[in-house]
Amino acid sequence: MAKLEIAALTPDRWADFEDLFGKQGACYGCWCTYFRLAPKQRKANSAVDNKEHMRARIVNGPPPGLIGYRDGVAVSWMQIGPRGDVPQFNNDRRVSAPLPDAPAEDGAAWVISCFFTRSAMRGQGFSHAMVAAGINHARENGARVLEACPIDAAKHAKSVGLFVGSTRVFEQAGFEQVALRKEGRPLMRLAL
Repeated sequence: MAKLEIAALTPDRWADFEDLFGKQGACYGCWCTYFRLAPKQRKANSAVDNKEHMRARIVNGPPPGLIGYRDGVAVSWMQIGPRGDVPQFNNDRRVSAPLPDAPAEDGAAWVISCFFTRSAMRGQGFSHAMVAAGINHARENGARVLEACPIDAAKHAKSVGLFVGSTRVFEQAGFEQVALRKEGRPLMRLAL
């Protein structure tokens, strides 16, 4: 597993998050709002709007995810928290929609919804380290289940399409498939 120093993304780490996401805001100006904002709102927003939305979310707390450092530089991000914090992840039409026993209203039902790693640093196993830290973070914050809806295969290990994570990473962390609504996109769960 890749060696990273991993911490919750608190307001004092905003500059590190901003540096990691770069001027464009990671994934074409998303700033990790894909599962936070309705599609219509996201399309209307500029990258600056998305950035400000995420900054406000971080300032208002609690931490919306974890940030990973290598040699003091932020290299990886993982969005993790209660399902209710990422409303679009819960949309009934999505493959990630919640099951009845872990609804979005249940503050102890948590999800890992997004990853971002500096493009030059991808393919080094950072997601394994981030998921391991995420499991501990979720337990420490009262989660009873942790879910994800990764992708089975991408064109290559450095694909931006892996923003939801790789099924293999979650399997190796002990997650099990609990639903399959679309081939190649299992809903996976780890009971905590």
